[in-house]
Order: sequence, then structure tokens, then C-alpha cells
Amino acid sequence: MHKLVRLILPLVACLAFSSWAQSDDKMLPDYKTVQLQQFQTLQPFTLASLDQNKATYIKFWASWCKPCMEQMPHFEKLYQEYGDKVNFVAVNININEKRQEISKVQQRFKLSMPIYLDQQGQLALAMGLVGTPYSVLLNPQGEQLYSSHESDSVLDGFISRLAQGQQLPASSSDNLSAENTAAQQKLLATYQTGEQLVFFTATWCDWYLAESRPEMAKQCKDAQAGLNQLAALLPQKNWSGVVNHLWTDDKALAEFNTLYQMKVPFQIDSYGVLFQHFNVRSIPVLLKIKDGKKVAEISDFSNPQQVVKQLQ
Repeated sequence: MHKLVRLILPLVACLAFSSWAQSDDKMLPDYKTVQLQQFQTLQPFTLASLDQNKATYIKFWASWCKPCMEQMPHFEKLYQEYGDKVNFVAVNININEKRQEISKVQQRFKLSMPIYLDQQGQLALAMGLVGTPYSVLLNPQGEQLYSSHESDSVLDGFISRLAQGQQLPASSSDNLSAENTAAQQKLLATYQTGEQLVFFTATWCDWYLAESRPEMAKQCKDAQAGLNQLAALLPQKNWSGVVNHLWTDDKALAEFNTLYQMKVPFQIDSYGVLFQHFNVRSIPVLLKIKDGKKVAEISDFSNPQQVVKQLQ
């Protein structure tokens, strides 16, 4: 847990909300039109369908996220107090998630607010999510006025004032600059031609999930430990690795590379662009990408020879 906190705190200080404009490029979704799915009906839902006369409280969470579980009683308390005056949107980020685990959380904390699934991670991408739990408050005009990983008196104060109808100004945060947007487009462009084998994982999935999801943690550890050997079986292929950007910085990636003595080059998926573009919702996973399209997806690494056959 201390390692997780060490990663989160520097990110909180510089966290900024980015309401990305609608674009023909799928990596720049308009958050109001991003399609979520209702839990458990899987019916489509967008933020545009909310009562536009009310402020909105969006909370990103995951069932395996310990701080998220610690904040759930407070979350439900806020909903009971202000749910009729403020739109509450509980968003599960849908990474290494299981529906039955979401149901357990719902039952454990007697959650009565509506829950939605960010099936492809588009809302997280649009709002610049860097770690859960993450709360975002929007005024009735749809402008972001507060964001935090904490669930405290400051958050309570904002929600109370919004519930009373106070007009609070938007926070001063710059949208992604043209330079950053171009960098994201360049990142995607590298996968548009040729054939590549891309291994998706996270620097934390082998240790942070060890208690809440031990089987997932073991899968991560085993797949990451065997990646060099697997890549050596197909040396002529173009191999690369991508780690999820949540709770991850350059130091975390360096420690990851050192721990597993990685020979496959890895990069951090800035803003979650690649995870969203290739719809990676479960890790670890190996994708075979040809001319920008996913042509094979492998999540079972128990038999390297069988993986080689699938890739060939």
C-alpha cells in the first residue's frame, strides 16, 4: 500500500481535468457523448442524458481498489443526503473486473446509486484518469470545478454548495495542448502499419492485486516473468510492451523493467490512449496488430509453444 501511495501523491498534485473536444479521431471523445453501460442491464447511458439543471458527481472506482472500498460508505452517505439534488454517477473503470465482484461491492456497502461500466475506458480517457478512486464534480454547465482522489470535508463542502444551487466557477485547467494531442496521434500512428506483437500489462498488477485478486496477480507475474523467453521463440517479430498509466510513472516503469530484466522495450500508455484504442480491458494480454488492426489476442501464457502457434 505504501508503494501505491508513493505513486499516487505526486500525481494528485498535478492532476488536471481535460474536457477533450469531439474529433474524428477516436482517442478524443467528448465526455458527454461517451457511451457507458448500466450495471447490470448493460443498457447504454451517456452523461448527456442526465438532468442538465443539476450538478454532477462522477466517481471512478474498481472492486479490487482498496482505497475505493474505504471510501464507499462515505460515497453512499453522500448519495443518501444529496442524491435528489445532484447527479451521482458511479463509474467502474472495467479493468481486470468481474461482474460478480461489482455485485459483491454493491451488496456489501448497500449501494443505492446507479452504477455504470466504462466498458472501453473512453470516459476515463476523456477525463484524464490517472488513478482510482477519483472524484470529479461538474457544475450544471458541464464544467469541471473540482477533482480529487480524496473523499473528505473539502469534497463534502463542494457537493453541499452545489446541492444548494450555488453557482461555482469552473477550475482553471488547460485542455490538452495541440502539441500533446499531436504526441498522442503520433503514438497511435506507430501501430498503423506493419505487424507488431504488443504485450499489455501494468507495473502494479503482480503485487497490488495479490490480496484482492490473487489469481490475476499470479497471471501477471508469470506472464511478465516469461515474456523474454516467449519473445526469444519469435525473434524475427517486432515485440514491444505497454504498461497502463494508472498509478505509474517513469520510476515505476524502471523498477518494473529491472525486476523482470525486461528485454522487450516497454512504454507507459499516456492517458490510456492505447488501452482504449485497442479495447484492452483485461491484463496481461498479448495482441498481434497488423496495419492498425487487432488480428489476435492471447491471455493464456501457460504454454509458450501453443502461444507461438497462435501467433504464427
